[in-house]
Amino acid sequence: MLEVADLVVSYGQVRALRGVSLRVGAGETVCVIGSNGAGKTTLLRTISGFLVPGSGSITLDGQSLLGAKPHEITRRRVAHVPEGRHVFPDLTVADNLRLGAFSRRDAGRGELAADYDSVYELFPRLAERRDQLAGTMSGGEQQMLAIGRALMLRPTVLMLDEPSMGLAPILIEEVFRRLAELKRRGMTMLLVEQLAYRALEIADHGFVLEHGSIELAGPAAALRTDPRVREAYLGGGAAAPRA
Repeated sequence: MLEVADLVVSYGQVRALRGVSLRVGAGETVCVIGSNGAGKTTLLRTISGFLVPGSGSITLDGQSLLGAKPHEITRRRVAHVPEGRHVFPDLTVADNLRLGAFSRRDAGRGELAADYDSVYELFPRLAERRDQLAGTMSGGEQQMLAIGRALMLRPTVLMLDEPSMGLAPILIEEVFRRLAELKRRGMTMLLVEQLAYRALEIADHGFVLEHGSIELAGPAAALRTDPRVREAYLGGGAAAPRA
């Protein structure tokens, strides 16, 4: 469904991505793990059209995304939940969700109502706070809102950038339970995450990105037991933490 091949991205003289290639099949969850500055956010921003690569290709269902503007890529149903959430603080929960469906101009009122219900079913806290200003919510609630807003696009691919960042452990567990439910429903997801053990638990396939290059790749179950991954991201020889 989504394929990135030999992607090269630079910030001036600094090369952020060095020939990155990965594939996300329909219904799969693929995670990209790596340390700060590895290029994970750059990867998602390039797929979303916010950055222009120096070379390489990005295709969705065999059609190129290169040269498309962010709003055009959104209309192709690629949803991006950015690092830091970026909800609209002075709008209510319901209005934030409504903006997630902005590009679906042909959607009828009944279709949108069904989408609201689906998001509220997945995130009951949002239903309880639908008339609350987003800026008054906790970080965890805002993260749920950012994911819910992306789901209002009815995405073919859902990309998430560090959904655990800044959250208390109990809220991290809740967010990842919801992502697991989305996976169960067949959502195609590309997940960037520093909490490697959580990402690899939920993913089908994983990629380790370091210094702009893919250093390791394979089934998530295999990466969880790979000594190099365990040493670098899972606390050495210790077992990965579990809920």
